[in-house]
Amino acid sequence: MQHDYVFFHRTPIQIRFNDVDVMGHVNNSVYQHYFDYARIKYFEEVFGYWMDWYDDALVLVRIEIDFMKPVYMYDSIQILTKVYHLGNKSLKMEQRLVGEQKDDLRCQSKAVLSGFNYKKGESIPLLSEWKERIKHFEQDVELGK
Repeated sequence: MQHDYVFFHRTPIQIRFNDVDVMGHVNNSVYQHYFDYARIKYFEEVFGYWMDWYDDALVLVRIEIDFMKPVYMYDSIQILTKVYHLGNKSLKMEQRLVGEQKDDLRCQSKAVLSGFNYKKGESIPLLSEWKERIKHFEQDVELGK
């Protein structure tokens, strides 16, 4: 089921020759790389700094991807990214890979990320600074447990 979220973050994606398989379209295993790249760009913009992955960070704990239409070598695509739910220790994110035309949804991803401290090797509550910056950026994020 697709929600009508307002996406405030967009990341243009450059398709590389090695992303394309023998069938002439972007291989389904490459889409996750695109989503990862856009997720990092999202947090970089929203937090205003690069996350220190060896300290308090966010880790991907769940991901699902739905493929709607293929992407070809010379398509112009971008990833729309949205945090739509903030909990105590985790957040929920939706990303959409879209083409140039309105309503040209090619692929959709839903993910759950959790706060994690690498030095201690354990989950942590989301930092209050992260939550405040996301709430300010998204304007319509759901809050929960």
